This record gives sequence, structure tokens and C-alpha cells, in this order.
Amino acid sequence: MLKLYDSPECPFCQKTRIVLAEKDLSYELVPVDLQAGEQKRPEFIKLNPFGKVPVLIDDEVIVYDSTIINEYLEDEYPHPQLMPSDSAARARVRTFEDYADNAFIPLTGTIMRELRKPEAERDQEKLTTSRQQVARMLAVIDGSLAGRNWLVGNFSLADVAFAPRIVILPALGVTVDPEWRNLASWIQRLNQRASVHDLTGLSAWRAA
Repeated sequence: MLKLYDSPECPFCQKTRIVLAEKDLSYELVPVDLQAGEQKRPEFIKLNPFGKVPVLIDDEVIVYDSTIINEYLEDEYPHPQLMPSDSAARARVRTFEDYADNAFIPLTGTIMRELRKPEAERDQEKLTTSRQQVARMLAVIDGSLAGRNWLVGNFSLADVAFAPRIVILPALGVTVDPEWRNLASWIQRLNQRASVHDLTGLSAWRAA
């Protein structure tokens, strides 16, 4: 059986749980307490020398980094297909994944960290700047969705990469401009997918 070392609120873990759900794969969930530093313990470092979640174990195979894990799952369990067949479209998916992993998610993470602080201790300038930067990214995504239901062809790993933080934008205080109709429709479609709605653990954060 598959085994996933996971932390519920980590967006990279959420990415992998979405893919596991889309592919209807059974797996054992092994919680890793990041606040307690369990990801830095020697037994975990043996699985991932970078000391980060998620980590996937498939029999004797150990895979870490959410993007690599998701591509591994796509290769080993190809149905339903979450990567397009042609190389140009696959490159486009990977470009979106990189944009989500290295720009969008870190920036939304900055907002979340500020919002977890008591209101009097929040850096309002940082919050405002970060929200403005996220809004600029959303405008780019809206343009990319012109004439499309999903970022690249059918629902793919590109959409999965953004989903964990896209669906909590209201809780982050980020407003979707009414003119971004492509984006608004895409967010609605994401929210309607059971893999996104039920398995990311986001409702708990909304209530926090």
C-alpha cells in the first residue's frame, strides 16, 4: 500500500492528496508534526534529506517533493490522466507548477503567517503588498484561462498545483476582481471537485 508522510495544512501535501483522490488510490496517512520538528528527526531525514513533507512510499520506492511525487503517481497510476500527452502541453503544465510552487504559494504563505498573528502585531504594509502581488498573479492566471476551462487542456497537475491556496483566497483577504470572469469560473470548477473540496483540510483553516 502507498504511504504518505503528510502535514494537513501544508499546501504541497494538499497537492499530493488531491492527486491521490483524483486517482482513487488507497494509502496510509502518516502525520508529521512540523511544529514539533518531526520532519527534522533522523528517521525522517532518512526518507527525505531536505527534511520536508510530503514523502511518498510505494513499496520500496521513496519519493519526495510534491511535484515529483505527483508525476510519479501519474506515471505509475495513469488513470485518470492528469498530464497531457504531447510534450508542448506537458511543458506548459510544468511551467504552471513551477509558478505555483515558487511564486504563488510562498506569497500566499506570507499572508497566512501574518494573519495568524494577533491583529496588533501584524505587518499591515507586508499584508497589503503581498495581497497586491497575489492580485497581479491572479490577473495573469485569468488571462491564461481565456477560452479554457482548465489551465492546460483537461483538469491537470497544473490546476492541482494552485488549488490549495486558490480556494482560500477569501480567507486571505484577497478579492477576485469582477472583471476576472475566467478566473472566477475556474475557481468555481475547482471548488466543485470532491478531491479539492473534501481532502485538502482547508475548512479548518477558514474557521481558525
